[in-house]
Amino acid sequence: MIPQWLTHNRLYDLARSGRRLTPWWGVIGIGVLIAFGSQIFALPISIVLFFLGMVEENTVNQPPLVSGLILSLVLAVSFGAMILLTWLWIRFFEKRSFVTLGFEPGRVFFLYGRGLLIGLASFTATVGLLAPLGYITVENSNPEQVGLAALGGVLLVFFPGWLIQGAAEEVLTRGWMLPTLAARYRPWLGLLISSLFFAVMHGLNPNLSILAMINLGLYGLFAALYALREESLWGICAFHSIWNWAQGNLFGLEVSGQSVSGGMIFNLMESGPDWLTGGAFGPEGGLATTIVLLLSMAIIWWWPTSGQQMITQPVTTHQS
Repeated sequence: MIPQWLTHNRLYDLARSGRRLTPWWGVIGIGVLIAFGSQIFALPISIVLFFLGMVEENTVNQPPLVSGLILSLVLAVSFGAMILLTWLWIRFFEKRSFVTLGFEPGRVFFLYGRGLLIGLASFTATVGLLAPLGYITVENSNPEQVGLAALGGVLLVFFPGWLIQGAAEEVLTRGWMLPTLAARYRPWLGLLISSLFFAVMHGLNPNLSILAMINLGLYGLFAALYALREESLWGICAFHSIWNWAQGNLFGLEVSGQSVSGGMIFNLMESGPDWLTGGAFGPEGGLATTIVLLLSMAIIWWWPTSGQQMITQPVTTHQS
Protein backbone atom coordinates (compact mmCIF):
# COMPACT_ATOMS: atom_id res chain seq x y z
CA MET A 1 0.00 0.00 0.00
CA ILE A 2 1.40 3.37 -1.06
CA PRO A 3 1.07 5.95 1.75
CA GLN A 4 -0.80 9.16 1.06
CA TRP A 5 2.17 11.35 1.99
CA LEU A 6 4.06 9.88 -0.97
CA THR A 7 1.40 10.66 -3.57
CA HIS A 8 0.08 13.97 -2.17
CA ASN A 9 2.70 16.02 -0.43
CA ARG A 10 3.24 19.56 0.75
CA LEU A 11 6.60 19.69 -1.06
CA TYR A 12 4.84 19.02 -4.36
CA ASP A 13 2.42 21.87 -3.68
CA LEU A 14 5.31 24.20 -2.92
CA ALA A 15 6.95 23.29 -6.21
CA ARG A 16 3.71 24.12 -8.06
CA SER A 17 3.54 27.57 -6.46
CA GLY A 18 5.75 29.14 -9.14
CA ARG A 19 4.79 30.20 -12.64
CA ARG A 20 6.38 27.16 -14.29
CA LEU A 21 7.94 23.80 -13.52
CA THR A 22 11.24 22.77 -15.05
CA PRO A 23 10.91 19.73 -17.40
CA TRP A 24 12.83 16.54 -16.66
CA TRP A 25 15.60 17.24 -19.18
CA GLY A 26 16.02 20.72 -17.70
CA VAL A 27 16.16 19.34 -14.19
CA ILE A 28 18.99 16.99 -15.15
CA GLY A 29 20.87 19.55 -17.26
CA ILE A 30 20.58 22.44 -14.83
CA GLY A 31 21.31 20.05 -11.97
CA VAL A 32 24.62 19.05 -13.57
CA LEU A 33 25.55 22.69 -14.15
CA ILE A 34 24.75 23.60 -10.56
CA ALA A 35 26.49 20.57 -9.03
CA PHE A 36 29.75 21.00 -10.91
CA GLY A 37 29.61 24.74 -11.53
CA SER A 38 29.33 25.50 -7.84
CA GLN A 39 32.71 23.88 -7.20
CA ILE A 40 34.36 26.55 -9.36
CA PHE A 41 33.67 29.07 -6.60
CA ALA A 42 36.20 27.30 -4.38
CA LEU A 43 38.96 27.42 -6.99
CA PRO A 44 40.43 30.75 -5.78
CA ILE A 45 40.75 29.30 -2.28
CA SER A 46 42.37 26.13 -3.62
CA ILE A 47 44.86 28.18 -5.67
CA VAL A 48 45.85 30.27 -2.66
CA LEU A 49 46.26 27.15 -0.52
CA PHE A 50 48.39 25.55 -3.23
CA PHE A 51 50.83 28.44 -3.31
CA LEU A 52 50.94 28.44 0.48
CA GLY A 53 51.85 24.77 0.40
CA MET A 54 48.65 23.80 2.18
CA VAL A 55 47.18 21.37 -0.33
CA GLU A 56 44.82 18.67 0.89
CA GLU A 57 47.58 16.13 1.59
CA ASN A 58 49.25 18.59 3.95
CA THR A 59 46.27 20.07 5.77
CA VAL A 60 45.66 16.90 7.79
CA ASN A 61 49.04 17.48 9.44
CA GLN A 62 48.24 21.07 10.36
CA PRO A 63 46.88 21.97 13.82
CA PRO A 64 43.16 21.07 13.97
CA LEU A 65 42.08 24.71 14.17
CA VAL A 66 44.01 25.56 11.01
CA SER A 67 42.98 22.49 9.00
CA GLY A 68 39.42 22.80 10.31
CA LEU A 69 39.24 26.42 9.19
CA ILE A 70 40.50 25.51 5.73
CA LEU A 71 38.06 22.63 5.27
CA SER A 72 35.16 24.65 6.66
CA LEU A 73 35.96 27.55 4.34
CA VAL A 74 36.16 25.34 1.24
CA LEU A 75 32.91 23.55 2.11
CA ALA A 76 31.08 26.77 2.92
CA VAL A 77 32.11 28.53 -0.30
CA SER A 78 31.65 25.69 -2.78
CA PHE A 79 28.43 24.28 -1.35
CA GLY A 80 27.11 27.70 -0.42
CA ALA A 81 27.39 28.43 -4.15
CA MET A 82 25.27 25.34 -4.83
CA ILE A 83 22.49 26.74 -2.66
CA LEU A 84 22.82 30.15 -4.30
CA LEU A 85 22.66 28.78 -7.85
CA THR A 86 19.64 26.62 -7.05
CA TRP A 87 17.84 29.60 -5.57
CA LEU A 88 18.68 31.77 -8.57
CA TRP A 89 17.16 29.18 -10.89
CA ILE A 90 13.86 28.87 -9.05
CA ARG A 91 13.70 32.63 -8.44
CA PHE A 92 14.16 33.74 -12.04
CA PHE A 93 12.91 30.74 -14.05
CA GLU A 94 10.27 29.05 -11.92
CA LYS A 95 9.34 32.34 -10.21
CA ARG A 96 9.07 31.11 -6.64
CA SER A 97 10.78 31.82 -3.37
CA PHE A 98 13.54 30.00 -1.49
CA VAL A 99 11.04 28.98 1.18
CA THR A 100 9.29 26.74 -1.36
CA LEU A 101 12.32 24.43 -1.39
CA GLY A 102 11.02 23.08 1.92
CA PHE A 103 12.17 25.75 4.36
CA GLU A 104 8.84 26.99 5.66
CA PRO A 105 8.84 28.49 9.15
CA GLY A 106 7.25 26.57 11.97
CA ARG A 107 8.74 23.76 14.09
CA VAL A 108 12.15 24.58 12.63
CA PHE A 109 14.11 23.90 15.82
CA PHE A 110 12.20 20.69 16.50
CA LEU A 111 12.65 19.32 12.98
CA TYR A 112 16.31 20.32 12.76
CA GLY A 113 17.13 19.09 16.25
CA ARG A 114 15.38 15.78 15.65
CA GLY A 115 17.29 15.41 12.37
CA LEU A 116 20.59 15.89 14.18
CA LEU A 117 19.72 13.25 16.76
CA ILE A 118 18.45 10.71 14.22
CA GLY A 119 21.42 11.27 11.93
CA LEU A 120 23.91 10.81 14.75
CA ALA A 121 22.11 7.69 15.97
CA SER A 122 21.94 6.24 12.46
CA PHE A 123 25.63 6.53 11.75
CA THR A 124 26.51 5.36 15.25
CA ALA A 125 24.37 2.29 14.51
CA THR A 126 26.57 1.59 11.49
CA VAL A 127 29.67 1.66 13.67
CA GLY A 128 27.76 -0.39 16.25
CA LEU A 129 27.17 -3.16 13.73
CA LEU A 130 30.88 -3.45 12.97
CA ALA A 131 32.40 -3.00 16.43
CA PRO A 132 31.06 -6.24 18.06
CA LEU A 133 32.49 -8.21 15.13
CA GLY A 134 35.94 -6.76 15.80
CA TYR A 135 35.92 -4.87 12.51
CA ILE A 136 36.42 -1.44 14.11
CA THR A 137 39.70 -0.73 15.85
CA VAL A 138 41.47 2.31 17.29
CA GLU A 139 44.18 3.70 15.02
CA ASN A 140 47.45 5.14 16.29
CA SER A 141 47.60 8.88 15.65
CA ASN A 142 49.07 12.19 16.68
CA PRO A 143 47.58 13.10 20.11
CA GLU A 144 47.21 16.70 18.92
CA GLN A 145 44.76 15.55 16.24
CA VAL A 146 42.46 13.50 18.48
CA GLY A 147 40.14 14.05 21.44
CA LEU A 148 39.79 17.25 23.42
CA ALA A 149 42.96 18.67 21.84
CA ALA A 150 41.15 18.67 18.49
CA LEU A 151 37.75 19.80 19.78
CA GLY A 152 38.08 23.35 18.45
CA GLY A 153 38.84 22.18 14.92
CA VAL A 154 36.16 19.50 15.06
CA LEU A 155 33.47 22.02 15.94
CA LEU A 156 34.82 24.56 13.47
CA VAL A 157 34.35 22.07 10.62
CA PHE A 158 30.80 21.38 11.74
CA PHE A 159 29.92 25.07 12.01
CA PRO A 160 29.57 26.10 9.23
CA GLY A 161 31.34 23.59 6.95
CA TRP A 162 29.27 20.41 7.20
CA LEU A 163 26.07 22.32 7.98
CA ILE A 164 26.26 24.10 4.62
CA GLN A 165 27.55 21.07 2.70
CA GLY A 166 24.77 18.78 3.90
CA ALA A 167 22.09 21.40 3.32
CA ALA A 168 23.36 22.21 -0.18
CA GLU A 169 23.10 18.65 -1.49
CA GLU A 170 19.63 18.36 0.02
CA VAL A 171 18.52 21.68 -1.49
CA LEU A 172 19.56 20.59 -4.97
CA THR A 173 18.28 17.01 -4.93
CA ARG A 174 15.46 16.73 -2.39
CA GLY A 175 14.43 20.39 -2.23
CA TRP A 176 14.33 21.11 -5.96
CA MET A 177 14.73 18.01 -8.16
CA LEU A 178 12.47 15.63 -6.27
CA PRO A 179 9.34 17.80 -5.83
CA THR A 180 9.72 19.48 -9.24
CA LEU A 181 9.67 16.14 -11.06
CA ALA A 182 7.01 14.70 -8.76
CA ALA A 183 4.74 17.70 -9.26
CA ARG A 184 5.16 17.84 -13.05
CA TYR A 185 5.17 14.10 -13.76
CA ARG A 186 4.89 11.34 -11.14
CA PRO A 187 6.27 10.95 -7.58
CA TRP A 188 8.18 7.79 -8.54
CA LEU A 189 10.06 9.70 -11.24
CA GLY A 190 11.12 12.34 -8.72
CA LEU A 191 12.31 9.65 -6.32
CA LEU A 192 14.21 7.77 -9.02
CA ILE A 193 15.96 10.65 -10.77
CA SER A 194 16.87 12.59 -7.62
CA SER A 195 18.33 9.45 -6.00
CA LEU A 196 20.31 8.43 -9.09
CA PHE A 197 21.54 11.99 -9.56
CA PHE A 198 22.75 12.08 -5.96
CA ALA A 199 24.73 8.87 -6.50
CA VAL A 200 26.23 10.11 -9.78
CA MET A 201 27.27 13.38 -8.07
CA HIS A 202 29.73 11.28 -6.06
CA GLY A 203 30.88 9.20 -9.03
CA LEU A 204 34.31 10.86 -9.13
CA ASN A 205 35.04 10.25 -5.46
CA PRO A 206 38.17 8.17 -4.80
CA ASN A 207 37.98 4.48 -3.88
CA LEU A 208 34.44 4.17 -5.25
CA SER A 209 33.01 0.65 -5.51
CA ILE A 210 29.80 -0.85 -6.89
CA LEU A 211 28.40 -1.32 -3.39
CA ALA A 212 29.31 2.28 -2.55
CA MET A 213 27.32 3.49 -5.57
CA ILE A 214 24.38 1.34 -4.51
CA ASN A 215 24.54 2.79 -1.00
CA LEU A 216 24.69 6.33 -2.35
CA GLY A 217 21.54 5.64 -4.35
CA LEU A 218 19.91 4.09 -1.28
CA TYR A 219 20.83 7.13 0.78
CA GLY A 220 19.23 9.33 -1.87
CA LEU A 221 16.05 7.27 -1.65
CA PHE A 222 16.11 7.32 2.15
CA ALA A 223 16.62 11.10 2.21
CA ALA A 224 13.75 11.57 -0.24
CA LEU A 225 11.39 9.52 1.92
CA TYR A 226 12.57 11.38 5.05
CA ALA A 227 11.90 14.79 3.46
CA LEU A 228 8.52 13.71 2.09
CA ARG A 229 7.45 12.19 5.38
CA GLU A 230 8.20 15.44 7.22
CA GLU A 231 7.01 17.58 4.27
CA SER A 232 10.03 19.75 4.96
CA LEU A 233 13.74 19.97 4.26
CA TRP A 234 14.86 21.07 7.72
CA GLY A 235 15.22 17.59 9.20
CA ILE A 236 17.04 15.89 6.35
CA CYS A 237 19.49 18.80 6.05
CA ALA A 238 20.42 18.26 9.68
CA PHE A 239 20.61 14.49 9.22
CA HIS A 240 22.93 14.79 6.20
CA SER A 241 25.26 17.27 7.90
CA ILE A 242 25.75 15.35 11.10
CA TRP A 243 26.06 12.02 9.25
CA ASN A 244 29.11 13.36 7.37
CA TRP A 245 30.53 15.06 10.45
CA ALA A 246 30.15 11.89 12.52
CA GLN A 247 32.02 9.86 9.92
CA GLY A 248 35.01 12.14 9.59
CA ASN A 249 35.31 14.32 12.67
CA LEU A 250 33.65 12.24 15.36
CA PHE A 251 34.85 8.73 14.50
CA GLY A 252 37.79 9.57 12.22
CA LEU A 253 36.62 7.46 9.27
CA GLU A 254 36.67 8.31 5.56
CA VAL A 255 33.75 10.33 4.22
CA SER A 256 32.73 8.99 0.80
CA GLY A 257 36.29 7.98 0.04
CA GLN A 258 38.00 11.07 1.42
CA SER A 259 39.88 11.83 4.63
CA VAL A 260 38.81 15.06 6.30
CA SER A 261 40.71 17.76 8.15
CA GLY A 262 40.01 19.46 11.46
CA GLY A 263 40.90 16.64 13.80
CA MET A 264 38.61 14.03 15.32
CA ILE A 265 37.20 13.00 18.66
CA PHE A 266 37.92 9.28 18.09
CA ASN A 267 40.34 7.90 15.53
CA LEU A 268 38.85 4.61 14.38
CA MET A 269 39.59 2.46 11.37
CA GLU A 270 37.90 -0.45 9.61
CA SER A 271 39.74 -3.74 9.92
CA GLY A 272 37.30 -6.24 8.40
CA PRO A 273 36.32 -7.26 4.87
CA ASP A 274 35.74 -4.32 2.52
CA TRP A 275 32.31 -5.60 1.43
CA LEU A 276 31.10 -5.18 5.00
CA THR A 277 33.12 -2.22 6.30
CA GLY A 278 33.46 -0.19 3.09
CA GLY A 279 37.26 -0.30 3.07
CA ALA A 280 39.01 2.78 1.72
CA PHE A 281 35.71 4.42 0.76
CA GLY A 282 34.58 4.44 4.39
CA PRO A 283 31.48 2.86 5.93
CA GLU A 284 29.25 4.21 3.17
CA GLY A 285 30.82 1.63 0.87
CA GLY A 286 29.96 -1.39 3.02
CA LEU A 287 27.05 -3.70 3.75
CA ALA A 288 26.69 -2.36 7.30
CA THR A 289 25.50 0.98 5.88
CA THR A 290 23.21 -0.87 3.45
CA ILE A 291 21.51 -2.58 6.40
CA VAL A 292 21.09 0.68 8.34
CA LEU A 293 19.64 2.50 5.32
CA LEU A 294 17.18 -0.30 4.49
CA LEU A 295 15.99 -0.48 8.11
CA SER A 296 15.67 3.31 8.24
CA MET A 297 13.56 3.36 5.07
CA ALA A 298 11.33 0.62 6.45
CA ILE A 299 10.77 2.63 9.63
CA ILE A 300 9.86 5.75 7.64
CA TRP A 301 7.52 3.82 5.36
CA TRP A 302 5.58 1.97 8.06
CA TRP A 303 5.76 4.46 10.91
CA PRO A 304 2.16 5.15 11.98
CA THR A 305 0.77 8.48 10.82
CA SER A 306 -1.07 10.84 13.12
CA GLY A 307 -3.73 11.49 10.50
CA GLN A 308 -2.85 15.18 10.46
CA GLN A 309 -0.60 17.05 8.06
CA MET A 310 2.46 18.54 9.67
CA ILE A 311 2.11 21.83 7.79
CA THR A 312 -1.33 23.06 6.84
CA GLN A 313 -1.05 26.72 5.84
CA PRO A 314 -1.90 27.56 2.21
CA VAL A 315 0.83 27.74 -0.39
CA THR A 316 1.68 31.25 -1.51
CA THR A 317 1.52 32.09 -5.19
CA HIS A 318 4.49 32.80 -7.45
CA GLN A 319 6.65 35.87 -7.12
CA SER A 320 6.14 38.74 -9.48
